[in-house]
Amino acid sequence: MNQSLPQLDVSQLTFTQLLSSTRRGARLARLLGVTQLRSWGAPQDLTERAECVIAELANNAALHGFLPGRSFRLTLAFDASPGRLRIDVTDARGDRWPLIQPTGAAPGTLHTGGRGLALVAALADHWDTVPYPPSGKTVRAVLSTLPRK
Repeated sequence: MNQSLPQLDVSQLTFTQLLSSTRRGARLARLLGVTQLRSWGAPQDLTERAECVIAELANNAALHGFLPGRSFRLTLAFDASPGRLRIDVTDARGDRWPLIQPTGAAPGTLHTGGRGLALVAALADHWDTVPYPPSGKTVRAVLSTLPRK
């Protein structure tokens, strides 16, 4: 009967919020994310980069991941000791995965969109997309305070 209980990693802080798949929901995701990171005492550089990444991923979820009646989810996981932040944005459109560049356009053509994920790639240490069963997807970006390579 003297068993030790599993210990949670108290250095990792998490935040999760469901938001409407609208421009207003995307804006709220950015504002809530920045407010949460500031309350955790995250470094300013990390918070500023995270603000841009959250804005882009939330906008993509509202624009490209929209299904009527379905929300998107913002999740932040901050581990202060190594200075690592994981940003997850989950939407209901598992059939539409993100592309870094627009397809089917001639080189040198002026595009009005398609640069957001290039910005995410530049600001994050790593980003990827994983399935979210039964029919959604999660776009995940990892940022750190350590010098990026």
